Amino acid sequence: MLSDVPLDLPVRPVLPALVGALRATGDAVLVAPPGTGKTTLAPLAVADEVAGRVLIAQPRRVAARAAARRMAGLLGEPVGERIGYAVRGERRVGPTTRVEVVTTGLLLRRLHRDPELPGVGAVLLDECHERQLDADLALAFAVEARGTLRPDLWLLAMSATPQADRFAALLGADGRPAPVVRAEAALHPVSRIWAPPPRPMAAPGAGRVDPALLDHVAATVRRALRERDGDVLVFLPGAGEIGAVAGRLADLRDRIALLPLHGRLPGAAQDAALRPADRRRVVLATAVAESSLTVPGVRVVVDAGLSRVARTDLARGLGALVTVPVSRAAATQRAGRAGREAPGAVYRCWSEATHARLAPHPEPEIATADLTGFALELAAWGDPDGAGLALPDPPPPAAMAVARETLTALGAVDADGRITARGRVIASVGAHPRLARALLDGADRVGPDRAAEVVALLAEETVAGPGDDLTAAWRRLRTNVDPAATARWRAEVRRLRSALPAGTPADRVPDGADGARAGDGSSRAAAARGGRLPDDLAAGLVVGLAYPERLARARRAGGSAYLMAGGTAAELAPGSGLAGSAWLAVAVADRSPGAPSARVRLAAPVDEATAREAGGSLLHTEREVGWSGGDVVAREVVRLGAVELVDRPLAAPGPELVAAAVLTGLREGGLGLLTWTPAATALRARLAFCRRALGDEWPDVGDAALLAEARRWLGPELARARRRVDLARIDVASALRRLLDWRQAARLDELAPERLAVPSGSRVRVGYADPAAPVLAVKLQETFGWREAPRIADGRVPVLLHLLSPAGRPVAVTADLPSFWRSGYPQVRAELRGRYPRHPWPEDPTTAEPTRRAAPRRR
Repeated sequence: MLSDVPLDLPVRPVLPALVGALRATGDAVLVAPPGTGKTTLAPLAVADEVAGRVLIAQPRRVAARAAARRMAGLLGEPVGERIGYAVRGERRVGPTTRVEVVTTGLLLRRLHRDPELPGVGAVLLDECHERQLDADLALAFAVEARGTLRPDLWLLAMSATPQADRFAALLGADGRPAPVVRAEAALHPVSRIWAPPPRPMAAPGAGRVDPALLDHVAATVRRALRERDGDVLVFLPGAGEIGAVAGRLADLRDRIALLPLHGRLPGAAQDAALRPADRRRVVLATAVAESSLTVPGVRVVVDAGLSRVARTDLARGLGALVTVPVSRAAATQRAGRAGREAPGAVYRCWSEATHARLAPHPEPEIATADLTGFALELAAWGDPDGAGLALPDPPPPAAMAVARETLTALGAVDADGRITARGRVIASVGAHPRLARALLDGADRVGPDRAAEVVALLAEETVAGPGDDLTAAWRRLRTNVDPAATARWRAEVRRLRSALPAGTPADRVPDGADGARAGDGSSRAAAARGGRLPDDLAAGLVVGLAYPERLARARRAGGSAYLMAGGTAAELAPGSGLAGSAWLAVAVADRSPGAPSARVRLAAPVDEATAREAGGSLLHTEREVGWSGGDVVAREVVRLGAVELVDRPLAAPGPELVAAAVLTGLREGGLGLLTWTPAATALRARLAFCRRALGDEWPDVGDAALLAEARRWLGPELARARRRVDLARIDVASALRRLLDWRQAARLDELAPERLAVPSGSRVRVGYADPAAPVLAVKLQETFGWREAPRIADGRVPVLLHLLSPAGRPVAVTADLPSFWRSGYPQVRAELRGRYPRHPWPEDPTTAEPTRRAAPRRR
């Protein structure tokens, strides 16, 4: 076949060495930069050497179709003869086909169906450096199939980047790496022009790209058209940005062909961007044009420097497309598009300094993506954790744990991660496991045709069109408003319909059922009698079967804020026609980092009955006895995940549960919920003093300790409490004494007396507010005769005397009474004896008679 192609490309000189390596070992790695012709010529060279068919796997459908057409064109024949292709929903091959270009997803299906790949002589894995999940799996499965079943199968990995050693190690057998064959880059030089925006731009992240950057990209395209000859290829992160830049260049349409190129376009529109035109072209493309595709006539590349990648929020089960700076490796590949056919130029919309800070390579998809489908592929292959497979990188444990949890909930794997019979049926559908489950279970509920139609809309998300109303999108597709989108959708519907197990009943359409809407009570009654659900409910039911954790109820009637069953808040876009729906089945939602809620992108309105049916696995009834709102609350709650459906009082809650709730309330509300009488407060202070003075064998009566030991010291009173008011009735002073052993209880009054006798005969209360310094506030005249201040706690702690005037005002504070009598008392006596003449003020208070009374008045 190669001899039929008179095309000299840089890869051609190394093809004999490549074929020789494959002939010698059966495996090899071909490293060939973009534009060298590896995708076009290597399959033809291999086909000349093997008896069976050559399968070449491409990560993208557009690249698979384009590669097949390119090879067939070189052979001067239509696709479907010696060169064919197969993508999801479309296959063009014939009995004479020698080279078949397939997507990596289809290669996986074939490996699962029959890992021996009968009739296949070689498998070529193209663009394996892109590290998509399907590509990683296809490589790992093909290596194992070759090693165990097909030692004669040739296996070739092709990469546009020089990181060949890791692929060589994976492909090789018996400890040897696969041979690496390298092709030289295209000979045409590419000039680099740094064209940063005039002002710094905000990092886009999950939000939209700064319109000012798109203005700058459009201006750079105009500059390139003025300064350079040839067609211009513009790299943008997504279809939205392509449309925005096309709009900014609309005035050029009379002399320039503006052509979009992205995966959401129909095949005919993609082909138009890959064919020469009768006038100069500007091709606005996403990353699909980075490799494999040849866009003829391109001499100039304008690179916005952005790429769109998927990120998964494992905690919330939500995905988001995040815009990130392009890697240096991807930027190099993009620039190479300008030098495929002649010298060219690349205008990079960033600075050289920024370029130096870019990541060297793109992040592999396995590091950031939802791994549910990946985990099912591994389970279906018989290696649930992938430990024995030739995977370039191991899957992250956290993401795999979430994926297995999802698959277990779907019934696709057992507790050990092994695939179940149901899991094999799910895997055979060829869709994400959630969508496959929705198709299989939805067929019985809404009919196989309608289930396939809704799942096809979810699988081919790009056909939904504008707006967030999934049911409206479904109706638009049915009425063929957009023929291209409808054609893609119907192809997927046919594929999904054929994937249903044999014996699935046909749809049943009773008269007059189509016009019913969600919220119409009669529709639910009709459904209960066997009638057909209206479109809204049918769509919502299928969506809910796929994503039960995204069933969402409005936070308030008529609003646009929702709570999803998974616990995540969600908001409709302003002006959404879905606002006011009591319930939604959310098909697509994303949440920007740091955002308080997710944004609903696509959903269908449902009623509560449908939500219950779709989310049956999340329905649960709980009897809750807890502390809420400052008191014990006992209720029975029916929930759909995090959404409360029913809340009714619980008549006879268990005593143990009530006691636990009261204890929780005490610990949350603090000791202030108890009634602290003066006696209780004083006893607590005395105990605190004993612990400080005598050591840790005495109980800790701090707040934290008392709350931690509440069961012990509050004892039966706490066990009998049923409400907050019962806490207030507890005799706290008596309860505190439970903290003491019998010896401590017997000596408490001795060690920390409530009152002390003073020389006058009075018994004065001791204050223990400060555990370090117990206080005795006593009138000065009552202490006459004391030579030393009293001591407590077995004589360890002196009492701090607050000596009072006859009017009860402090005149001195001392724990050293002898010093006070010598130096402080004379001054006090001099100041107060005239003010209080009826009270004694002896010169020597240590020998004077103490008294608590004043002398009688003279008549």
